Amino acid sequence: MKVALVHDYLNQYGGAERVLEAIADLYPGAPIYTSIYDKKLMEGKFVGHEIRTSFMRHLPGVLKRHQAYLLAYPFAFESFDLREFDLVISSSSAWAKGVVTRPETLHICYCHAPMRFAWDVTDYTKRENMGKLAKVGLPIIMGYVRLWDINSSARPNRYVANSKTIAGRIKEFWGLDSVVINPPVEVSEIPYRSGPREDFYLTTARLVPYKRIDIAVKAFKELNLPLKVVGTGRDLENLKKMAGPKTEILGYMPDKELRELFGRCKAFIQTGAEDFGITQVEAMAGGAPVIAINQNGPAEVNIEGKTGVLFDEQTPASLIEAVKRFEATSRQYDSDFIRRYAESFDRKIFTRRFDDFVRECYAEFKASQKSQATGWAIEQSGEKTVIEEGLTHWSTPTMRTKP
Repeated sequence: MKVALVHDYLNQYGGAERVLEAIADLYPGAPIYTSIYDKKLMEGKFVGHEIRTSFMRHLPGVLKRHQAYLLAYPFAFESFDLREFDLVISSSSAWAKGVVTRPETLHICYCHAPMRFAWDVTDYTKRENMGKLAKVGLPIIMGYVRLWDINSSARPNRYVANSKTIAGRIKEFWGLDSVVINPPVEVSEIPYRSGPREDFYLTTARLVPYKRIDIAVKAFKELNLPLKVVGTGRDLENLKKMAGPKTEILGYMPDKELRELFGRCKAFIQTGAEDFGITQVEAMAGGAPVIAINQNGPAEVNIEGKTGVLFDEQTPASLIEAVKRFEATSRQYDSDFIRRYAESFDRKIFTRRFDDFVRECYAEFKASQKSQATGWAIEQSGEKTVIEEGLTHWSTPTMRTKP
């Protein structure tokens, strides 16, 4: 069985790329198709896998300003020649699902999210520092992007969603069913120590507007409590300007050092309404309680009063109230329980579930093909015993034909 992997872009490293790493480990040597590739940034990642990029690699400044080439992505992914493969697995939060495959090829998409910037365009433009012309023109462009998104959503045979939230969006935007398999978390790589925790709070993310780290910075300035912020991005300087005296903006930090902070902090702050939120589970692996927004993935993952505290609105005031509740009850949180809970999201569990799912789908897919071929042969021989058995099996909501 020849396997190919497809990913949106490899010019940044985050949760989606960690999922791709786990999937890639299941298929040693499988080539990875992607629009653009920053070799320096991905050094040491995807060893043993050939990275095959699109024509977009030749576009000027694309590694730093890939958003500017928004309309090139559909053409880039549709240009890949995947005819030699029996199985294609796309890791997609936007474009990768749009590759074109043969009817004889099984295409499974691990969906991190239907493209957020296209479906939540008003909220996206509100958070971004854009000129007036761009804010007016972007919704028009997004009309085309959404149309492509809907049309290309029919190309995969099966979808895996990273959370119930994303499964709901897949159903809402594309009218399709999916199976939920939560992303892998490297729980065993995160040091854990029981006992008293240190007196500082921690948050980390890519420092871009929609992650809403500004909420934490403003809240902790008013609370006058110590907060460490780890991460880099275009919001870095703005956050430094608004930070209070007890907030440290630490910038980039190697994984080893960040993981040590998970094991020491009093609690982790999750302000972004992530589709799942791998980082909050990593903090739990370090035994840290989580103070999280009561939306999307954070609401699914966290257990109020057991793993932490939830707040309802993405505002400093709502977070301040939650931190005060946590301060009053912090002794009730059992770091040993939180660590055990995090282990239910461990990478080995993801690997087993995803591998089992792919094997089942492939067996079902091949059986469907065989049934279709048999039915076609019977019909051609003049016997009208309908090939409906194969067709019905093929047309179930869980396994779909390509358009």
